[in-house]
Amino acid sequence: MSTAFRPPNLALTTIGLSLATFMQVLDTTIANVSLPTIAGNLGVSSNQSTWVITSFAVSMAISLPLTGFLTRRFGEVKLFVWSTLLFALTSFLCGVSQSMGMLILFRAIQGAVAGPMYPITQSLLISIYPPAKRGMALALLAMVTVVAPIAGPILGGVITDNYSWPWIFFINVPIGIFASTVVAAQMRERVEKTERPKIDYVGLITLIIGVGALQVVLDKGNDEDWFNSTFIVVTSIISAISLAVFLIWELTDKDPIVDLKLFRHRNFSAGTLALVLAYAAFFSIGLLVPLWLQRNLGYTSTWAGFATAPLGVIPVLLTFIVGKYAHRMDLRLLASAAFVVMGVTCFMRSDFYLGIDFTHVALVQLIQGLGVALFFMPVLSILLSDLQQNEIAAGSGLATFLRTLGGSFAASITTFMWEHRAVVHHAQLAERINPYNPVATGAIEQLGGGNDQLAAGMINGMITQQGYQIAFNEVFHMLGWIFLALVAVIWLAKPPFAAKAGPSSGGH
Repeated sequence: MSTAFRPPNLALTTIGLSLATFMQVLDTTIANVSLPTIAGNLGVSSNQSTWVITSFAVSMAISLPLTGFLTRRFGEVKLFVWSTLLFALTSFLCGVSQSMGMLILFRAIQGAVAGPMYPITQSLLISIYPPAKRGMALALLAMVTVVAPIAGPILGGVITDNYSWPWIFFINVPIGIFASTVVAAQMRERVEKTERPKIDYVGLITLIIGVGALQVVLDKGNDEDWFNSTFIVVTSIISAISLAVFLIWELTDKDPIVDLKLFRHRNFSAGTLALVLAYAAFFSIGLLVPLWLQRNLGYTSTWAGFATAPLGVIPVLLTFIVGKYAHRMDLRLLASAAFVVMGVTCFMRSDFYLGIDFTHVALVQLIQGLGVALFFMPVLSILLSDLQQNEIAAGSGLATFLRTLGGSFAASITTFMWEHRAVVHHAQLAERINPYNPVATGAIEQLGGGNDQLAAGMINGMITQQGYQIAFNEVFHMLGWIFLALVAVIWLAKPPFAAKAGPSSGGH
């Protein structure tokens, strides 16, 4: 089968594919800042409202590794078009939901149809660009992956404050219709060979139970006090058993629903490991910095968004330069430089303090952007480099699934560490406040003006803030070392890193 299919308008096709991915990635963060408003409007507690995020994440995590199977069954173009259209439809249904139950149901369906969108976009972009320009295509996708999560909270805050929360979902409708229509029109001549693979029911059921239960544990662990909760213990056991059965079955089944044998490729294994660990650390930064700004420095969600937004500036400016010239040098060098820059910015944050100004926070975000600009495209190129063309959709889906799961693990672990270390430091600092410490007794007299209870409350508040600040610095010190360790991981990959030419993506 010919590899030469090019859509009539390459630029328009690229815009359609990128817009769909931007919309899908944006939706992973846009609802976060709107949860209090949604909870208030639908008359539920803030704890219940977090299921708006959890339901989407669980469904997407389950459907991501099924991308390869769905591609073989329906073809890449058809799968992309229908996923994007259904995403627009479920977005509309989320916006018109009249109860929390309805909203959670439609968010779960939205997450399920969102799963294949990113991997399929990646595979289609690689297939329509000539090998020399595939770096550009991957760099564009990398920029979308970075900018959308930053834009999400800012856009969500502005829409919720100035309009109403349903509009965070309604804005997807015209974007989804436009993207699916453009790609369907431009790619309709592309020949795709589909097959009817036998459905691996054991793999499918154990995947749904195992990944679904694991995602719930990761999302709800902190709220439920982890293994002190019977719910978390039972859910963890169910997840562990299901995933163990899933792994054994998929590695031995003749026609597995998730092709774990892709890990036989050296670059795919090394690149995926680097991607998962680096994205987990990157995700932790994106989660902790806005939380710290709001909790410790008293920023509003909108201003926290503005302080973190400079992260996207350098990736936007450098995307096409990196895409155009990256393949002229060893991609492992570029990825190593990215990890060093991101590690250094983590060490810079480990020196942050409560009186730090907006400019300093934004400047470190800006510098980190250089690391982000050099990270995604080289690592994606490395992990896809030794896959055959007909393995790219499945490989991208599997890598994206593991990356998403890595982000969930990182969110739970770093939040837990921050909270736990803050409590430890609070206890250590509070030990020094006693009648035998003249500095402490002097401060109590000065603050309270004779009212010891008021003074004690104020000092406790200061100690709590300092405890969180020291814990924040510790977590970032750890993240800095993780990034530096990843330099060794990426050098496990071996050149060449140019994507393999092979049968057309559709011709499996």
